[in-house]
Amino acid sequence: MALSAGTQAPSFTLKSKNASGLADVVVPAPGKKTVVLFFPLAFPGVCTQEFCDVTAGLSSYGDLNAEVIGISVDSPFAQEAWAQKEKIGITLVSDLNKAATNAYDVLFPGLAGIGDTSARAAFVVDANGVIQYAEQTPSPKELPDFNAIQAKLKELA
Repeated sequence: MALSAGTQAPSFTLKSKNASGLADVVVPAPGKKTVVLFFPLAFPGVCTQEFCDVTAGLSSYGDLNAEVIGISVDSPFAQEAWAQKEKIGITLVSDLNKAATNAYDVLFPGLAGIGDTSARAAFVVDANGVIQYAEQTPSPKELPDFNAIQAKLKELA
């Protein structure tokens, strides 16, 4: 069962790949409202739809002073290739060893017979590091309720 609202969010420094190389990204962003989106894998259709849609509306998150970070068990190199191919503008970080996935309790065992991945889950973490919204979808094919996420961010404004 995913961590619930009111819980202190676990903090991790994870790797992200960008044009200048590998970078350390602290999740959640210290002192900022952060939307943490766990997703199973780069490249599948549902994941691509989710992150292309969020990228298209990224300014609305910025308007609410929130940072959006996507986490999967892919390598940072696979994430970067996917982001470039699909023009994804969200910071993607690698949880290759599944430490963050396990800490947030969103491990999806045996996805499509290829191994354990992150489940599809969304967390809104306030500037003090407390989870204010938590959702794990019933199946990896379902998207989080982005209207509820935006409403929670507005509440925290």
